[in-house]
Order: sequence, then C-alpha cells, then structure tokens
Amino acid sequence: MRIVERIEEQVGALSDAEYAEFREWFLSRDAEAWDAQFAADVQSGKLDALGEAARRAHALGKTTEL
Repeated sequence: MRIVERIEEQVGALSDAEYAEFREWFLSRDAEAWDAQFAADVQSGKLDALGEAARRAHALGKTTEL
C-alpha cells in the first residue's frame, strides 16, 4: 500500500474533533508552502510580466477600483 493510501485510510478513521485539528494543521502547512512558492516566484522575477501587463492595463483605463 502506498503512503498516500495509508494516510487516506488513517484520516478517514479520525474522529470529528481529530479531523478538524488535522484539517487546521494541513491548511496552515499548505498556506505556508503557497506563500513560500509565491515569494520565490516574486524574487526570481517570474511574475514581472504579469505586473507589467496589469500596470499597462491600468494606464489605459482598463481597470476598475475595488
């Protein structure tokens, strides 16, 4: 049995309270990973083209205020 399958089985056996605790931990870990990837993408310049496109669209009046 693969590790993921074992984890799925174990998560399925959690009580409601344990599942809520696990979910909170997992979502926090996932958010931290997303933040780290986003920061790395910003640092590497990977998102520069998107920023420039947004600034051009704004300069041309193609944006709306939130």
